[in-house]
Amino acid sequence: MSITVQLTYDMAREVGSPTIQVSGAETVNDVLRLTRQRFSQDEESYANLTRVAALAVNGVLISYRRGKKTKVQDGDRVSFVKAAAGG
Repeated sequence: MSITVQLTYDMAREVGSPTIQVSGAETVNDVLRLTRQRFSQDEESYANLTRVAALAVNGVLISYRRGKKTKVQDGDRVSFVKAAAGG
């Protein structure tokens, strides 16, 4: 099972790519754990990168689903989404 993870700009700079592929995930929580393994930074730095982003599965925020317990399937896209404001 392969899940595409869309990273924020700052996260992408750390791993060298705007997306990564993870395998073996059944929930968003699994995706987070597998994504964390791709980062060389310590836990606090990774937490700072992810703290400013919400998570979405196939474009729907996980807060509208089952949170980190949201199930994922082969081919899904999990995205770290940063808030934007403008006027």
